Amino acid sequence: METEPFKTVLLVEDDPELTELIHSMFEQQSQCIFDLSHVKSIADAGEYLAQHSVDIILLDFGLPDARGLEAIRRVHAVDPRASIVLLVSADDEKSAPQGVQAGAQDFLVKAEFGPRELVRVLLNVCQRRQVEDMLFFEKERAQVTLDCIGDAVICTDVAGHITFMNRVAERMTGWIQINAVGRQMAEACRIVDSTTREAILDPMGLAVSQNRTGKLPSNCVLIRRDGLDIPIEDSISPIRDRIGRVTGAVIVFRDVSGTRALQEELAHAACHDALTGLPNRVLMTDRVSQAILLARRQRSQSAILFIDLDGFKHINDSLGHVIGDKLLQSVSGRLLACVRAPDTVCRQGGDEFVVLLQELRHASDAAITAKRMLRAIAAVYLIDNREIFVTGSIGVSVYPGDGTDAETLIKNADAAMYQAKRNGHHDYRFFDPDIDDHAAERYSTEQSLRGALERKEFTLHYQPKFDLKSGAISGAEALLRWTHPVLGSVLPSRFIPIAEESGLIVPIGAWVLHEACLQARAWAEAGLTVAPIAVNVSAVQFRSESFLQNLFADLSETGLDPQSLALEMTESVLMRSPELTAPILRALKEKGISVSVDDFGTGYSSLSYLRNFPLDALKIDRSFVQHLGDASHDRAIVRSIISLGQSLHLRVVAEGIETLQDLNFLKDQGCDEGQGYYFFRPLPALQFAGLLVRSTN
Repeated sequence: METEPFKTVLLVEDDPELTELIHSMFEQQSQCIFDLSHVKSIADAGEYLAQHSVDIILLDFGLPDARGLEAIRRVHAVDPRASIVLLVSADDEKSAPQGVQAGAQDFLVKAEFGPRELVRVLLNVCQRRQVEDMLFFEKERAQVTLDCIGDAVICTDVAGHITFMNRVAERMTGWIQINAVGRQMAEACRIVDSTTREAILDPMGLAVSQNRTGKLPSNCVLIRRDGLDIPIEDSISPIRDRIGRVTGAVIVFRDVSGTRALQEELAHAACHDALTGLPNRVLMTDRVSQAILLARRQRSQSAILFIDLDGFKHINDSLGHVIGDKLLQSVSGRLLACVRAPDTVCRQGGDEFVVLLQELRHASDAAITAKRMLRAIAAVYLIDNREIFVTGSIGVSVYPGDGTDAETLIKNADAAMYQAKRNGHHDYRFFDPDIDDHAAERYSTEQSLRGALERKEFTLHYQPKFDLKSGAISGAEALLRWTHPVLGSVLPSRFIPIAEESGLIVPIGAWVLHEACLQARAWAEAGLTVAPIAVNVSAVQFRSESFLQNLFADLSETGLDPQSLALEMTESVLMRSPELTAPILRALKEKGISVSVDDFGTGYSSLSYLRNFPLDALKIDRSFVQHLGDASHDRAIVRSIISLGQSLHLRVVAEGIETLQDLNFLKDQGCDEGQGYYFFRPLPALQFAGLLVRSTN
């Protein structure tokens, strides 16, 4: 058992009899923990305290050189930490409470206390000081902690008056605590809706009255004392006493200006083409769907114009991508000049554009616009002191005759555009189902796909990923290749969408996963380490009931370490049904399989899934990487994605690296990994194994 440390006591008393009595009282206590010293006057006490530190001062309230409150004041001036117990005469007992108010902790009446009473009072004083010290320490620690965190903290009482602000709150509101304390919360911390500018109902009052934690709406801004706006997000909770009664509330909030700006930037990037600034196919599909609803209500018509530039590939190949990109920007401007305010011009990809014409009275109105666009496209372009000529081919589909949904209308306009090209370019054609060769081609492709697995026409190629800091191979992506017996090599962009639409992607995707696991295991047994092997997973495959079961069976059958496998999924796959996605991702995480977000920045506009889903990496879409050399907005987007990944502790992988300039920019921004033609094109398994051998030698 630990021994209680001695407490030092200084007796300031000029009466020798009382001094001797107090000495004897201490001696009578067999286990007394007090070490007693004695001086006769305030002056002597001052000299003693200047040399010694004491815990308690037994102070006579009626000394000759300082009486009453003056004695307390002088002792405190020398040693403010010492606790004071007054010794008062019966005549001065009425004045003793004043001494306690002036700083003494207790008092004893002379000739009325004995040894036990004396020790009891001294022990009480020690315990009280210990509690006060603990409370001060906790308060000081809380104050330092609240001042060091990055969030603003404001506390109020039950009436809504401010009782505390930390330094971040002072900086964000423009108020200092000394001026804000006692004011109503709404006076020093004005929070309004960013759109309507209406004040948000008293959030602290709701926390107090409802006795529960809450949050502000997502679009709130704080109006500083100087009138500036700061977007914020927060958490509000009631403050309760020991028995659970609400005594006030606390709000913790932070400046989310950067986060909201990034969200807006990424949301815009996800729905707009980076080169031209036009809506992309995601936004166009949504607007076509809305136009169909409007046309249905108004009993009007809408039209889709699918535009492809004739000869653009030759211009791009001969004059370079810079000229080609500037030409696409010029074309987009001319198309915008040909439409009305309700209409939409979209860049579908490459040199393809889609135009939505709304509120048409007659289908022939679409023909007028198509002719106007053909003339605008065909006019000479002057780019970098070069005269460039290009024409366009346009396919037209009309709602409701050519389709009643966005996908069908765009598909049929695409088919009509191909008919216009076959008729000699620089022309437009309305959709005709009897000559829908494009649909026939898709049907033929689908039929060929159905037997491709059995005929063993699929192979996997592997594109290495590199650690951008060390330059070492850090993994690989398995890419599906199809060699048709008649058509030869078929581009993935041609057959993958058909496989997804037909459901064939499920067995094909299962084959890819199994083959990748087999190959990774074979390399591991040969002493060639390349982990992890990344496999793309489509939405249809991910949603199939047997996805997890088949995947785990593949790992068990091949004996592959789950940490050697990575799955890549687009944002749209992850967000299609978040409530179903989350448990699947957790199961993968528990197994040790990493998950990356593929084509990040081009899909779903919400970022909440990054916080709620157990993810490992973000892959920057190649469309952002390919224009790093001459597009400042692409640089800004890539920089933002890398910063976002770092803040969320996610690895960031850039795909589509083609130049040293791209590589150096990504390395400077702290991108973790990269892949692309600058390093290697996708390689067959045997050639990839040779690369692994060379990299280890």
